[in-house]
Amino acid sequence: MAERGCPLEAVQLPAEVRESLAELELELSEGDITQKGYEKKRAKLLARCVPLIQGVDPSLQVENSILGPAQASAPAPKQPKPRPSNARDERFRSDVHTEAVQAALAKHKERKMPMPSKRRSVLTHASVEAYTPPDTSSASEDEGSLQRPGQLASAPLQSHPSIEPWPDPAIQGSSTSSSASSTSSHPGGQPAATPSAAAALAGPAALARVGVPVNSRVSSKIQQLLNTLKRPKRPPLKEFFVDDFEELLEVQQPDPNQPKPEGSQMAVLRGEPLAESSWPPSLLAALQQWGTTQPKAPCLTALDTAGKAVYTLTYGKLWSRSLKLAYTLLNKLTNKNEPLLKPGDRVALVFPNSDPVMFMVAFYGCLLAELVPVPIEVPLTRKDAGSQQVGFLLGSCGVSLALTTDACQKGLPKAQTGEVVTFKGWPPLTWLVIDGKHLTKPPKDWNPAVQDAGPGTAYIEYKTSKEGSTVGVAVSHASLLAQCQALTQACGYSEAETLTNVLDFKRDAGLWHGVLTSILKRIHVVSIPYALMKANPLSWIQKVCVYKAQAALVKSRDMHWSLLAQRGQRDVSLSSLRLLIVADGANPWSISSCDAFLNVFQARGLRPEVICPCASSPEALTVAIRRPPDLGGPPPRRAVLSMSGLSHGVIRVDAEEKLSVLTVQDVGQVMPGANVCVVKVEGTPHLCKTDEVGEICVDSSATATAYYGLLGITKNVFETVPVTAGGAPVSDRPFTRTGLLGFIGPDDLVFVVGKLDGLMVVGFRRHNADDVVATALAVEPMKFVYRGR
Repeated sequence: MAERGCPLEAVQLPAEVRESLAELELELSEGDITQKGYEKKRAKLLARCVPLIQGVDPSLQVENSILGPAQASAPAPKQPKPRPSNARDERFRSDVHTEAVQAALAKHKERKMPMPSKRRSVLTHASVEAYTPPDTSSASEDEGSLQRPGQLASAPLQSHPSIEPWPDPAIQGSSTSSSASSTSSHPGGQPAATPSAAAALAGPAALARVGVPVNSRVSSKIQQLLNTLKRPKRPPLKEFFVDDFEELLEVQQPDPNQPKPEGSQMAVLRGEPLAESSWPPSLLAALQQWGTTQPKAPCLTALDTAGKAVYTLTYGKLWSRSLKLAYTLLNKLTNKNEPLLKPGDRVALVFPNSDPVMFMVAFYGCLLAELVPVPIEVPLTRKDAGSQQVGFLLGSCGVSLALTTDACQKGLPKAQTGEVVTFKGWPPLTWLVIDGKHLTKPPKDWNPAVQDAGPGTAYIEYKTSKEGSTVGVAVSHASLLAQCQALTQACGYSEAETLTNVLDFKRDAGLWHGVLTSILKRIHVVSIPYALMKANPLSWIQKVCVYKAQAALVKSRDMHWSLLAQRGQRDVSLSSLRLLIVADGANPWSISSCDAFLNVFQARGLRPEVICPCASSPEALTVAIRRPPDLGGPPPRRAVLSMSGLSHGVIRVDAEEKLSVLTVQDVGQVMPGANVCVVKVEGTPHLCKTDEVGEICVDSSATATAYYGLLGITKNVFETVPVTAGGAPVSDRPFTRTGLLGFIGPDDLVFVVGKLDGLMVVGFRRHNADDVVATALAVEPMKFVYRGR
């Protein structure tokens, strides 16, 4: 200690003071106290001891007698020159310091202690097993007094040869913290201490043997360490996740007691043959026939939002206006003296749901010009999220021209130049308004080439997948004609019938029945706009009465809405209907709407056999439809199926009064000229057993042909080859996947229990999104779901 002040080795200090001074030395060397704090505390300690030094304290005499006359009478060394305050004591830089640390580590190797949050003095630690220090608060480093209550008797270090300084736990865990230790050793490897350090160790060691608590500055730190050691050992961090992680990675094994299909392998179901009648060679040929021979026959009637007929398009007007549009597209649109369009180019049709007349003119005008119409929805805003996916569709189809009406174009967002803005994600488009004043009348000797139906693409219908992506489903001219012929035969359409259409006329069944098939038999279509249905849900029934319609095309939602609005309507009659097509009859909840609608309107002329649910998909178009008995269809059936069995992909008939059952209705027979089979959902498309649920596949000339521009997924969907259990193909023609999950029931009737897009597999059990909707509707369909929409 003489290095930092006056020569104190010439006088004898009490052991307590020596201990405190040694501790101050260590704290200063470890950086736990500043030089100023060190000087302040050291001065206070020495000030307390001045009277004792002058009066010769008895404890020092005892210490002098123990240390021996040679050490007690040793002359005081000269005071060395003071060194800078930031220089560390040479004792802590000893070359043999590392050996001392390694010896301490070896001795306490088995003792596993947690890393302390702060370095501790090795001078004040004694054997933890010998005593328990009191829970006293540690004094701050800037406190002025370190005086302890009472005087502690000094004990010579030689009397306790087994006591060694307890190495700092930080030394065991880190080699860098070992340099802060105050332990030094002799060349022999035994730890040694300075006289002040020896006194500091001897005091606590002696008291530890008799169990006297040591009230030192670091006693609270020792207590904290003891409390830590008493806690149960915590596993390493990674061990907290081992069990759960292994459970997650564990391959779940299917329940050996789960129901399994027990039936025989199903056979391919073949539909009735397509009748050999005098079909026109193409749909355009049928339009030309009716437009020239029956020009005044009504083709399409459009209604406004009040339910009033605003315009009736005749077959003659449809033919003449389609010719004008085709001539304009082929001859009046140029780019640098070159035709803007060539045969096979794709053209976007942008028309609102309230204007079926102009849409029909645009559609057949494109067909006459040998262009491919791509019907899309009207974009609402420039950055409409849905329109971005439509932009991808237009870009993949190479669309550069969009047809619309004057009223629709005025409602589109405009740039500062007055032109229609480029919507986000859309390719650059040229907009053409096709109202009559903007079209050019063709010369009398100009006639388009009305060709027979071939393999070329007739139109592209958009489809939105469950991930939100939009793709284009291409339908060829041959498929278009075959679809119209099959629907005409299955529904028994005859010339000059009236069809009330509530669906969207741009896609799905609304397009197939209301715009395409109607041309073959010169059907009059009454189109009900969606806005009118929201204002008056009973409007479609009223139009059936007014026009004496023989057929109506609706969804189950429309039947529910009409039930809500029918109260007080006494003058409605549905006796003229011979065909009520339910386009979403494949949904599990459609059976409840059909039953409720029949219960109410049977007293108003609706016959039970009139209700004809059907199943369809964008890829396979119409898959199946129920026929009325007068067309040779079997009586309708329903199946009460166990939900548990369906979750395992098997058919098990159950009791209807149970809650865990699903009641579904048939969607009729397969389409004329089609072959249908059911294949396993996953893996190789093996044929399912007769009591097994799988994906329905169709082989027909009336299905779509491809996803336009997407060859990869086209092959997977449109070129599926079902095989038997032995691996033999069931046909030499490819099948088209419908995305419908179902089975073939009695009388060769098709049953659909869900969709592949809504399939959810949880622990080897299959669930479907449609089941959620069906459950909600079963709670309170009238008040809870449809009124809350």
